[in-house]
Amino acid sequence: MAVVVTGSAGFLGQAVVARLLAAGREVIGIDRRGGVPTGPGHTELHADLIGSDGVAADAIREAGGVIHLAGCPGVRDSRTDVAWHRHRDNVLATAAVLGAAPRRTTVVVATSSSIYGGSVGGRPCAETDPLNPRGGYAASKALAEALCRDHNEAGGRVVVARPFTVAGEGQRSDMALSMWIDAARAGRPLRILGGPERTRDVTDVRDAARALIALLDAGEPGPVNVGTGVPIRLDAMIDAIATALDVDVRTRVEPAGPEEVSDTRADTRRLERIVGFVPHTDLADVVARQIAAADFEQVAESGRVPA
Repeated sequence: MAVVVTGSAGFLGQAVVARLLAAGREVIGIDRRGGVPTGPGHTELHADLIGSDGVAADAIREAGGVIHLAGCPGVRDSRTDVAWHRHRDNVLATAAVLGAAPRRTTVVVATSSSIYGGSVGGRPCAETDPLNPRGGYAASKALAEALCRDHNEAGGRVVVARPFTVAGEGQRSDMALSMWIDAARAGRPLRILGGPERTRDVTDVRDAARALIALLDAGEPGPVNVGTGVPIRLDAMIDAIATALDVDVRTRVEPAGPEEVSDTRADTRRLERIVGFVPHTDLADVVARQIAAADFEQVAESGRVPA
């Protein structure tokens, strides 16, 4: 039976679909964006998870497993109607997925490490820690997790994956590494919110995809961190960009908003127990791949033939 991947055209969704297909598994992708290329074993549905046509619900109802990645991302999204988008795409869409999935079907729902409110004193965040969501994005993910708990209490099998910062090829343009790469290329100062000593637990997108699929196959309900357990300073990330591009960079420190946590770090013990491995991030390699993928996309969009 096919694995349904929602948000299949997104950053993490593309990596999950590619890994599933490489393993010879059948995939049904669901995304509101059209024009996603498909191939053997891959069906792509241009559908809305809460659409009245029932296309998405029918696919989920028949799935062998579901990895739910669709949502409204972005901690810093400042649109005037962003609260509506977050509730619709993070809360209501999750409710629709869980409502369509039979109790016997394992569903992996990706929420976010932002629900912890950051790592305090360098201590890694554990799944048993009380949640402290800061900002509307984190709050919407906490509401989605409450739906997952209700589903499990009713006999369902929902794995709540809490990814920490994910980086690599295809990263969204609003994420820090992408913005810093663009600024470094253009010779603009790189904006650092809060200070260069702040840290992030950065996970290679390939390892994040591997972990999500492994969690689906394990089918153990409850929350699980998806991270490395190793915090990386923001200035180390910037140094990696400067080295990869072979440019000198300038930085500008700006105040961080209340939703910007100082540090993040995952407690990875539960993940390792369930799937048998912990992601490892080679920062230089991840940054180089992200830059190369962005270069390829620019060439493809322009129609130029690389020299």
